[in-house]
Amino acid sequence: MLSELWVVSALCAVALSAPTFSMSAVERPVEMKVLSDYFQMLSAKVQEGKKMAQAPVCDLSRAVLPVTSSSTLPAPEPGNTVKHVAIGRGTQNYTCDTTNATAIPVAAGAVATLFNASCVASTYPDLLSLLPSLALEFNLTSPDQETLTLSDLAVSGHHFFSNATTPLFDLNTQARQLGLVPCKGGNSTAAPKDAVVGQNNKGFGAVAWLRLPTRDGAGNVQEVFRVNTAGGKPPAACVGMPATFEVQYAAEYWFFQSS
Repeated sequence: MLSELWVVSALCAVALSAPTFSMSAVERPVEMKVLSDYFQMLSAKVQEGKKMAQAPVCDLSRAVLPVTSSSTLPAPEPGNTVKHVAIGRGTQNYTCDTTNATAIPVAAGAVATLFNASCVASTYPDLLSLLPSLALEFNLTSPDQETLTLSDLAVSGHHFFSNATTPLFDLNTQARQLGLVPCKGGNSTAAPKDAVVGQNNKGFGAVAWLRLPTRDGAGNVQEVFRVNTAGGKPPAACVGMPATFEVQYAAEYWFFQSS
């Protein structure tokens, strides 16, 4: 009985609360499949945990950055170790030149809330990989949301652009002070073909996976990876689009520090 209690307790932290949950929100087939896959895996983890002699340990040295067979991203620099893993849920932002009939959308930064997924990454990586697609299927509530919907992953920071060329990750919260992480442009690779393209499978694709080197002021964080993206890509052309618009997305963010 005690073993069941700690297993359920450990998995409650990933049993997803940022976007709002209601039955009407999950009546569409794609959302139902995403939820079904998630809860089936969650149930399997609980059953596996009942057979464990001791609770899983939150050890980030065991967390492994996801890769795909088609990825061209460089590996983390030798000697760098995982400092933090987060699920980002927010919007990719774009502008359009509405006076130009052949214009294409131009990226104008992103805004996202980050949710602490470090322990999930170290103990249940297959469950972690489902969280971006699951989070995307729930609507955003407010920037002040405290947990990610349907899981109780706590807020670990916020992502935004401090200027046109500097993606910034603010990892300071009341619970933990992990610092500010300014980054610069780096490497990118297309998301896998089977990535979630948008809410309820209505979208233009998943944004690229990225490796972002850090700028001065990032402390000991050396590089940030954006992987397992869901949604976020704009339409191919600006026809019918406003001058500015947002596209909802979710992703895993991995922060690597120097030893």
